[in-house]
This record gives sequence, structure tokens and C-alpha cells, in this order.
Amino acid sequence: MPKTFKWILVAALSGFLFGFDTVVISGANLPIKELWSTSPIFHGFFIMSMALWGTVIGALFGSLPSNRLGRKLTLSWIGFFFFISALGSALAIDPYTFSLFRFIGGIAVGISSVTAPIYISEMTTSQNRGSLGVLYQFSLVFGILIAFFSNYILTGFDGDNDWRWMLGVEAIPALLYFLMTLYIPDSPRWLLLFKNDDTTAKKVLKEIYPNQIEADAVLKSIRLTDIDNSVESKLFIPRFKKTVILAFFISFFNQLSGINFILYYAPEILEMGGFATKESLFNSVIIGLTNIVFTFGGLMLIDRLGRRQLLTIGSIGYIIGLGGVSSAFYFDLSPQLIAFFIFTFIAAHAIGQGTVIWVFISEIFPNRIRAMGQSFGSGIHWVFAALITLLGPSVIEIYNTNPWPIFAFFAFMMILQLLFSIFIMPETKGKSLEEINEIINTK
Repeated sequence: MPKTFKWILVAALSGFLFGFDTVVISGANLPIKELWSTSPIFHGFFIMSMALWGTVIGALFGSLPSNRLGRKLTLSWIGFFFFISALGSALAIDPYTFSLFRFIGGIAVGISSVTAPIYISEMTTSQNRGSLGVLYQFSLVFGILIAFFSNYILTGFDGDNDWRWMLGVEAIPALLYFLMTLYIPDSPRWLLLFKNDDTTAKKVLKEIYPNQIEADAVLKSIRLTDIDNSVESKLFIPRFKKTVILAFFISFFNQLSGINFILYYAPEILEMGGFATKESLFNSVIIGLTNIVFTFGGLMLIDRLGRRQLLTIGSIGYIIGLGGVSSAFYFDLSPQLIAFFIFTFIAAHAIGQGTVIWVFISEIFPNRIRAMGQSFGSGIHWVFAALITLLGPSVIEIYNTNPWPIFAFFAFMMILQLLFSIFIMPETKGKSLEEINEIINTK
């Protein structure tokens, strides 16, 4: 196994912790609501979305440690934060302590969504950047699957304390991840642009590009692009307007698909559809399996079909899945049909937005502002994720008899995403990071 693949795999594994931490709360949702007798508003803000507010902070400011400490050290801190969050959440004695440690875990998720995709994009060639970039998303959905499965098998394990085990078990992979990050190098672009360490950068580049001529050409390209952008290291300037707009809309539509709403509240939604509690948790495992199978499909296709075509395919699947769920609730159809359309929605997300978003955002910004751009895109993503999750309990309470309008709204938003992918989004497959910068920001 090549060294570079091992390094990329370690960085991608932060996605596992990201995915696990994001949805593990779904199994603890109802037990915590009963334990601490939380109101819908309190539960939405402190229990369900506090981690997401931490994620917003981590995403918006994730470029600071990524640039100042380096990609490697930042990834190590992410593992440490996940470890502390898992133990603290599991041992919490009240909702406020619980929320604090969930907030810390959220910060780790936010910084991970900035730093890991950047690291991967800077450690790959233009030919395999898409598929290797999707390893992060693949790890993410694998983490989601394991979290759903863990919640399922831990139900009934320790009675009223089941939820503590569900949350606490994350400490084990977090510690292992922290130890693995100690043995990866920093990316050559960071070493060149922020540390001025040409010697180490050349060594890492030789591992990525075994052909010396190609490695030298990439080194020259990085330096030339840096000279071109060195006087424009701010994100919000006219030259980068198009890039900022692209990052905003792909992040905005990611959450307005309803993906986090469905992942967070999957057991509750399925119960509303007619499933028993244990059946709902089992169907959540099926959601995780569907996610990982179709993400693997996206991994295989992203460098063949491209980012734009996958997003278009995913958008069509979203519309079918969400429209189906809405119709099934509206006409009071069978629970199995509701579950089928939810699985269709998950498959569409996995092969479309789920595969594309982190790869695309990490590609479109110039070297000097890539971390800031990734922070912006991730920040937009998590602001809307937090808002949707915050409003989730209240919206579910309003439509507790029949939630069809919720899914109809998300379906309409995906019609808009389809138009975005067809008429606005550029294709980035097969191009170097420097070439993408030239195409988007000089037109």
C-alpha cells in the first residue's frame, strides 16, 4: 500500500468520527427527552442541536488552526476533542453538562469538515483526487452506519443507561484516530506556502508524484499560483465572487435536502409512519447500509462521470424520494412504502451531494485561501444544519399527525438544486487545483 494512500486514509478516518458523532444522538434522543423532561424548544436547542452550534464555530474558524498549526496537528487535535466529548457526554449528570460536551464534539466535527478534505485534496493527483476525496465521505457514512448499528445493539443493554453507552463508545475510535495522526506528514502546499519548508515539501511531493519531472512541475505550479494570489489572500473580494457563490449554494442545498433532519430524527419519523420503536431503530441501520453502498458507488463514479453529473443524478433521486415520502404520508400509505422512499432519498444523497460536496468545495478555492474557503462552505453547511435540527422538534410537534408538508418543502428545494447543477455548477474532474482556480476565477 503506497504511503500517500495510508496518509490519506488516516485523514479520511476523521470522517468516521464525524459521521458517528453526528447521528449517534438519534438513539439517545427519546431516552434523554424522558429522563430530563425537556420541552420541544429546550430539547431542540440544548440536546439535539448544541453539537451543531459547536460544528458551526469549528467550521467557521477551522481555517485558523489549519493554516497556523498545519493540517497534521489540527487533525490530531480533532481526535482529542472527539475523545473528550464522547466521555463527557456519556457521564453527563444534567442537560447543561451534556450540552457542553456535545458542543466540544461539534467543534471537532466542524474543524474536521474543513481540514480533512483540504489535506486529502492537497495530497492527491488530479487523476485520483475525486475518488480519494470521497474516502472522507465514505468514512463519514461508515461512521453513520456503525452509529446506527451500535445504537440498535445497545438498546436494552443497560436499561435507562443505554444512551450513555451509545455516546461513550465513540471514545475508542477517537483515541485510535488520535494516535494514527501522529505518523502522517503535513501537505506539501501547506509546507511551501505557510512554513516555507521547501525541503520537506519536495520529499512529500515525491511520494505523491514518483515521476521527478512531474513533481518538479507541480512544485513550480504551486509557486507561480502563489505569486499570482499572494496579494489577494482575502476571501470576499470581486475576483473570488463566483467561487464563493458556488460554495454557498452547494452547502445550502446539502442541508435543504433535509438529510440531517432525516438522519437525526429517523427513528421518530419512522414511528410516525407506523413502525414500532425497535423496528424504527432497525430501519435506521438499513438507512446506514443504503448510505454506505451508494457512497461506494459515488466513489467509483466521481472521476468518471464528474461532480456535476453526479449532483444532477442525485437531485433527480432526491425529488423522487422526498416526493414519495410526502405522498405516502399524505395518502396514509403503508409504513413499508414510507421506508422505501426514505431509502431512495438516502441513496440519492449518497451518490450525489454526499459524494460531491466536500470534494468540490476543497477544489474550487486557490491555495492561499483554500482553508478560508473550506471554512466558509462548511460554515454555511453547518449553520443550516443547526437551524434545521433546532427547529426539528417544534416542526415535528406541529405536524405530528401528518408530516407530509415537511418533505414536500425539501422536495421543492431539490428542484432548485437540479437547476443549479444543470445551469450554474462547473465541472472540475481531471483538472489540477491550480487549473481549477484559473478556470473559475479568471472568467
